[in-house]
Amino acid sequence: MKKTLILFLIFSKSILFSQTVLNSFPLNLNNPLENGQLLNAEDLKTHDFYVFAADNEFLTILKYNKSLFLTNQFTDTIKKPGKDRSLMGHSISEDGNPTLYWASDNLKNIQIIKYYLDTKTSKSLNFDFPQNNEYIINTFQKDNNFYVLAKEKNEQHLLLYQFKNGRCEIKMFDFSGFPFQNEKGQNFTLSSLIRYYPIQKIDSNDFNPLDKTTSINKMYVLDNHIILTFDHNSKKTQVFDLNVETATVTEKNFNQPVSKKASQNSNSFYSENQLYQIKTNNDEFLFDIKDFDSGKTLKSISVSKNDTIRFKNSPFFLQTGNNKPQELKSTGKYLKQLSGLSVGVSVLKNKKNNFITFGGYIEYVAFSIDYGQNDFFNDGNSQSQYTRTKTVSFDAVLNPDFEFINQQSEPLAIDNIFYFLSTNKNVSLENIVKLKDYSVLGYYDSVSKQFIMRKFTDGFIREGNGNPIMNKAQFSKPFRFEKP
Repeated sequence: MKKTLILFLIFSKSILFSQTVLNSFPLNLNNPLENGQLLNAEDLKTHDFYVFAADNEFLTILKYNKSLFLTNQFTDTIKKPGKDRSLMGHSISEDGNPTLYWASDNLKNIQIIKYYLDTKTSKSLNFDFPQNNEYIINTFQKDNNFYVLAKEKNEQHLLLYQFKNGRCEIKMFDFSGFPFQNEKGQNFTLSSLIRYYPIQKIDSNDFNPLDKTTSINKMYVLDNHIILTFDHNSKKTQVFDLNVETATVTEKNFNQPVSKKASQNSNSFYSENQLYQIKTNNDEFLFDIKDFDSGKTLKSISVSKNDTIRFKNSPFFLQTGNNKPQELKSTGKYLKQLSGLSVGVSVLKNKKNNFITFGGYIEYVAFSIDYGQNDFFNDGNSQSQYTRTKTVSFDAVLNPDFEFINQQSEPLAIDNIFYFLSTNKNVSLENIVKLKDYSVLGYYDSVSKQFIMRKFTDGFIREGNGNPIMNKAQFSKPFRFEKP
């Protein structure tokens, strides 16, 4: 799926963003667009930085210290059955050596390989999921460990596989005692809910575009907890708190804002112990913020189609595919365009304020007909299909007192990364890691045949007097673009 990205339109070629080349490393990957895989990772204990770059023959591991100077490297052959496998994730053992997890095509087996950089050796073993494993919901890294959340056939529970120091621990989260209903009171199972509406993993402390946040079911990984939010019922958000230490499941329900007109277009977003809920129809825009522990409403907004949304920090934008965004002039036009989309909200905390994107997204299949060159009605007519997307959005900024504020927009690090990617065609296998106060983009340059790391920070590069090199007249408000 193509991702909807925030970009800043730049009208001057001389504009420089807050980015710095950290280092480069010669790397000749065999057919990187077809065979290449790349993963960047930080050791959360030592803050060493790892790069894993592979093609169908070799794996290169680069180890950098916390100052991002190269300290070790290791090239290993891709061992059978490692060929034709996808790099699923990583973990780092107590002894400081990395382990990679290579998944088979059917995701039924993982080849686990631990790499010893000092001795330039590796050891592998295979892990088979149980025969009744239906599918993998999500994978993630936490505290240098690798996790797989999976679903078994015909079972109303989820299994969490934790891979740590060469061992696998499995924990079961039982959902059999919890009811699942839509707004009409119709019952269904957990299995059917997540089969038809897959759970989307949300990246904490990073920007999540609307194509992710408009998903009905979402997953948030916290310290020793996994939060699952289900918005299949337009009247409420059903939330489950999975305690990773005790394998217990706690249910919470948060009522959605009550609309004057029946509406099934609602969703939510969890951020820092708060639940942000949105509900829309042709006539209304409703938004609530609730405290996750108490359920207390911290802020509530209701806007009609004839009102002006005064708290927005950008115009209303409509974008189809990669076409130039169009500006919608009124709340009514915004709500009309939003009515045919999956609605969502995305929240990113940057320093003390929350940057919020409200909007909707849809991906659909369009068709085109080739009528041939000679005859409009000849027998050579052919039909092709392609994927199109549509996004409607606007932005706002919320301060710690839950008040919306007007704040001059400067690009975030993630904006700068997406702009760089959109203007550099030699970049492939890009991978982003967010560190303490900046982000690192690692990628393969197909022309120079190098692995390159760039550091990106918020804002523009500024002159010695503190003024940004680019003035206000040289940039527009944030638009939603798709990654090329």
